[in-house]
Amino acid sequence: MNDWNMHSALRSNAAATVPLIDAHIHVDSYPPEQQELLLASLADNHVEAIIAVSMHLASSQANLRLAERWPRLVRPAFGFHPEQALPSHTELDLLFDWMDEHVQQMVAVGEVGLPYYNRLEASRSGEPFELAPYIALLERFIQFASKHSKPIVLHAVYEDADIACDLLERHDVTQAHFHWFKGSAATTKRMARNDYYVSFTPDLLYEEEIRSLARQYPSDQVMAETDGPWPFEGPFTGQQTHPRMTTEVIRAYSKLTHQDEAAVRQLFYDNTRRFYSLSDS
Repeated sequence: MNDWNMHSALRSNAAATVPLIDAHIHVDSYPPEQQELLLASLADNHVEAIIAVSMHLASSQANLRLAERWPRLVRPAFGFHPEQALPSHTELDLLFDWMDEHVQQMVAVGEVGLPYYNRLEASRSGEPFELAPYIALLERFIQFASKHSKPIVLHAVYEDADIACDLLERHDVTQAHFHWFKGSAATTKRMARNDYYVSFTPDLLYEEEIRSLARQYPSDQVMAETDGPWPFEGPFTGQQTHPRMTTEVIRAYSKLTHQDEAAVRQLFYDNTRRFYSLSDS
């Protein structure tokens, strides 16, 4: 092995010694038999923890059960994903009451936000769409996060991110994670200025919109995620989404920003642990 190859191997080994954290995954959305296989495989893939976001009350309960089965590995976030029909007031009260009861078991509120894609689809079909109830629900989640000093995980892209920023600023919430974010330069600057975090999925390898964001967002406010089981294209076509793919996200980010891969892996690890206040207990 020549000096260059040896140096590259040493750097790769150094990077691999730093654990991975998947900052956003719907682990309860995998088929039950795949959930167990995925979670059992994490240690061999140097994955220390996953932030398990929820879709609704039943999803939150499922993620809590997984967290109890896989302590320290599954770190659950509870909430209601916005890209679906709103539940009744009674159902929402049940969710918030349950979250109140289990606030000590949750690392964050999430996934919550605004229904950009459903609204876009309705607009293209010429169908009416009422956004106001979703904004009201998001504000309620932000108030919950503020009351309990919890981070909040947001699905808010393009112009919806501005609405989310307005609400966060109104309630003085700074622990906000905009997952798989896409938006204008002005919104991006606003989010960075407010110390909000963003996370990159494996599409960082092939989507120029995401690659551009990675080049400009502050490096101490970034994390890696998979949003699994959502599938990816490019080199990941046909593969089941797995938290180990965050390795490729980190590698792509290091190349884009001209930083050492081992240093970037440490950076992402530290950022995620800091944002989610993760401890070993």
